[in-house]
Amino acid sequence: MQRKITSHYFLLNRLRSCFIRYHFFSSQNSLDPSVVTSDPIYADIPKRRRDKGERKPYQTPINVLIRRAKLEKEARKANPCRMLENPPGNGLLVPELVEVAHSVYLAQQSLFTGLTKLVKVIPVQRCRCCSEVHIGHVGNEIRTCIGPGSGSRNGTHVWRRGGAHDVVFFPKCFHLYDRVGKPRVGHDERRSVPRIPAILELCIQAGVDLGKYPTKRRTKPVYSIEGRIVDFEQAIEKYDMGKKLDLEVVEPLVVDSGFQTKFDEVSPNLKLEKDICHMNESNGPTNSRDLSIRTMESWLEMISGAKKIMERYSVLTCGYCPEVQVGPKGHKVRLCKATKHQARDGQHAWQEATIEDLVGPNYVWHVEDTNGPSLDNKSKRYYGKAPAVVELCVQNGAPVPDQYRSMMRLDVVSPNRDEVDLVA
Repeated sequence: MQRKITSHYFLLNRLRSCFIRYHFFSSQNSLDPSVVTSDPIYADIPKRRRDKGERKPYQTPINVLIRRAKLEKEARKANPCRMLENPPGNGLLVPELVEVAHSVYLAQQSLFTGLTKLVKVIPVQRCRCCSEVHIGHVGNEIRTCIGPGSGSRNGTHVWRRGGAHDVVFFPKCFHLYDRVGKPRVGHDERRSVPRIPAILELCIQAGVDLGKYPTKRRTKPVYSIEGRIVDFEQAIEKYDMGKKLDLEVVEPLVVDSGFQTKFDEVSPNLKLEKDICHMNESNGPTNSRDLSIRTMESWLEMISGAKKIMERYSVLTCGYCPEVQVGPKGHKVRLCKATKHQARDGQHAWQEATIEDLVGPNYVWHVEDTNGPSLDNKSKRYYGKAPAVVELCVQNGAPVPDQYRSMMRLDVVSPNRDEVDLVA
């Protein structure tokens, strides 16, 4: 009799675990596979890697990538010499994304300007030992520190004052002068090629012209001969340049290669847009609430615009480390120190990037009452999370965007410290 009861008990436990597993995965069918997490409480937060040796999930299934590569190989065999028609692969700009690139660039500048002012109203706390960030006057008591010496402190954070750079992270990448003709940066060029924020490089490749970071703008598409890019426009312009030198009629603004021009000629309207942006900042909001609303709008505009550009312009990231490169191919700089880098000779394992790789949102715990006590470790399952930019703007009076409501868990009332043991 005792054996039967025990066997039935184990069977019921197995059925219960199978039902919970089926119910959890069935509730996640509407979510993107890249943001599914093992914890159903924070299903909207991107999944963290279990360990440093685990590779980032592929955004496009590997079978689709293999099938796509086979089709491209067959197309090269069928037509070895062909003119590339679709931008930006042919070296031309995508016309409908030029305006989006300008709006993303201005939104990024406005976002950082607003953050530098908001952190003076609501301070930002940064852990000395790890990358954890907290928005508020007092740091939380949640024991999630994984930095050096965290075992002796039982996972407690050591808080210090942070700044605007801790709220959002903009990883840097190598700037490409010619994204089609020379899409890769060699290991020997790592010191001569400048590194700029990846979001800025994406805007430059999509149509924003900055005099400090010149880029090559073509007027005719390039050709692909057996998989290699050939630019006949460059040969024609060199021939025309030689004829002009023979006639001694050289234009004063033409550079030796014929492609670099002055910033005022390439984009005369961009300086006007910058002046308008600076005028708006000088006559901008006077209180923190209006400033937080404007900063939130800049954040949403930057993220939505960057997603549109990334649908056409490729952005790559390393599968094991945070390195990012904007362009059709990843660079060859051997600086990867992540898992299995010895087998790759220090080179990065490039794959398709997401918006989380391009702009690090730095998720923080949501604080319901800024004047109340600090967040308790025992009640952490009742707290929500949000990007640090959103949390900072919400604490300054901005309304909560609809896409972050479920993540912040606004419908959950967290218990007090003396009520945690009474809650199921």
